[in-house]
Amino acid sequence: MGPIRGVKRRRKLIEKQLQRNDSTVSEDGEHKDWWDLFSKRISGPLSRSRGLNRFESVFKVSRKTFNYVCSLVEEDLLAKRSKYTFSNGTLLSAIDQVAVALRRLSSGDSLLSIGEAFGMNQSTVSLVTWRFVEVMEKRGLNHLQWPTTESEMEEIKTKFEKIRGLPNCCGAIDTTHIMMCLPTVDDSNDAWYDHEKNHSMVLQAVVDPDMRFRDLVTGWPGSMDDSAVLRNSGLFKLCEKGNRLNGKKIKLSEGSEVNEYIIGDTGFPLLPWLVTPYQGKDLSESKTEFNKRHFATRMVAQRALARLKEMWRIIQGVMWMPDKHKLPRILLVCCLLHNIVIDLEDEVQDEMPLSHHHDSSYRQQTCKFVDKNASILRDRMSLLFSGRLPP
Repeated sequence: MGPIRGVKRRRKLIEKQLQRNDSTVSEDGEHKDWWDLFSKRISGPLSRSRGLNRFESVFKVSRKTFNYVCSLVEEDLLAKRSKYTFSNGTLLSAIDQVAVALRRLSSGDSLLSIGEAFGMNQSTVSLVTWRFVEVMEKRGLNHLQWPTTESEMEEIKTKFEKIRGLPNCCGAIDTTHIMMCLPTVDDSNDAWYDHEKNHSMVLQAVVDPDMRFRDLVTGWPGSMDDSAVLRNSGLFKLCEKGNRLNGKKIKLSEGSEVNEYIIGDTGFPLLPWLVTPYQGKDLSESKTEFNKRHFATRMVAQRALARLKEMWRIIQGVMWMPDKHKLPRILLVCCLLHNIVIDLEDEVQDEMPLSHHHDSSYRQQTCKFVDKNASILRDRMSLLFSGRLPP
């Protein structure tokens, strides 16, 4: 699948793909027969789930989303002609492999418990999950991209402005830590030791108002603060060179205009294209009002990361001895699946509570860097909200 321009066009392609999939995999056809057979294999606590939502309780996505993910990866999984089998020697179909991988990613259950529940060796669970990750990296990337058209970006800006009035805002940036249990006897693991005394990997994300991920950076050790991760990212280089967030400017008053920008918390530097809140106590009324609007708007990024960890629980909590080279790719695929759920308007996400606690054991970081021109612009925006900016 080639790149798709815009959310509306993406949804049309998804609908066409699902229609093609439904022509061979319908509610009365192969997928229904597959689920009837597969569900009979399930043992242990999972086997006791009943009712209309049993499928969703096992995989944390709807049948529509499951079918779409199968349509993305099925051809590649079959081309590999793998010999993965259940414990009784029966070969796993491509659909079986998707089921195993989605359960592993969405539940975070151990390889052993998933193997016991689905009737297969735990090594098979590991191999199948990793193969799925490899294929999804290739086939699902069109679901994670920076807005490519002016109309798509204008829609994002409009939605952000409707939250609390921030003009020309193009995204909200935040970071979260993926905690890992690593052997302390290995000195090479010291780099992964963060300021909260955990081994962790950082995930940085820019989010749109629909909680969809638009830009990701991961793989950096937890010892790096948010500002350092940002400055080592492709996003930073593109924005500093003027190759991103370089669209239309908005006029605030005579002789005063605002460029495109994203917003972030106090862990990030204040830059012409990255607006952060005011720091300190005893702030003026206008600065306090600005901070309130800023906070309410950037909550979308916190909620997206909280939803990511809640829905794809393999990255929630502490991961036991993960492969640090594979983990960034697993994180990417979890983010792709997060976006697919949004793109397909999966009703399963509506049943999940909204939270903004994704790094509950971590204190707020503070970056003192302030760009002078960005500071002037922020002051003008705060005066605009308080009605004190001259026309």
